[in-house]
Amino acid sequence: MRIATWNVNSLKARMAKLEQWLGDVCPDVVCLQETKLADAAFPTLAFSALGYESAHHGNGRWNGVAILSKVGLEDPQPGFAGEELADIEECRLLTATCGGVRVASVYVPNGRSVGSQFWIAKLEWLDRLRRDLAESCSPDQEVAVCGDFNVAPEDKDVYDIAKFVGATHVSAEERHALEELRAFGLSDAFREVYPDTGQLFSWWDYRSGDFHKGRGMRIDLVLVTEPLRRRVSYALIDREARKGMGSDRPPSDHAPVFVDFADG
Repeated sequence: MRIATWNVNSLKARMAKLEQWLGDVCPDVVCLQETKLADAAFPTLAFSALGYESAHHGNGRWNGVAILSKVGLEDPQPGFAGEELADIEECRLLTATCGGVRVASVYVPNGRSVGSQFWIAKLEWLDRLRRDLAESCSPDQEVAVCGDFNVAPEDKDVYDIAKFVGATHVSAEERHALEELRAFGLSDAFREVYPDTGQLFSWWDYRSGDFHKGRGMRIDLVLVTEPLRRRVSYALIDREARKGMGSDRPPSDHAPVFVDFADG
């Protein structure tokens, strides 16, 4: 099974790129973030024509998450269990069972600046995700939590940690919140393949030629429970999908990440 995650930064703008990428890479399950579409506008039929069942959670204004699957898609759950409508409308979480794996597509709040109300809300959101996961799943099950976490787990996940002093995405509190989530029993599947390698990024700012200058961060993660961790066989950040800034089909500022799992 190949599981992928990609913050597309507007599905409407990236649909052609996504369709081409799906044909080239053939993932079995894809988690999408920042679709920026309402559910009624989500291109279900287009994905069906490509062989994917799909579920979407979006309001058309911002955020928006989706799951595509070639291996079945059951019990889709938007948002956190039991949350109020105002929270659900944030459209940052969608969970479904695909091929026996409970898959979550997550779009963690950005946080904007350390100490701001948005940063505090980000920490609270990550804590709520941790609690929701503990209440709905077991680490003995096959679970994959995939998406844009807006947290670089380690210093080697940014191009120059000195450039991020006092910045969001790398603060001790954000990293601690991510570690608390992982304490449920989640491993960083990408690091199972590249445990010590730095300069492997999934996001680059559009400005100042950051992509070509290698100034990025690794903030798009595939976190998996032990039954899946044991099956990790390959992983890749597909930088090719981030290229093409001067084309008529510009890329997202994120590259897709995918992980292969051997048969159990």
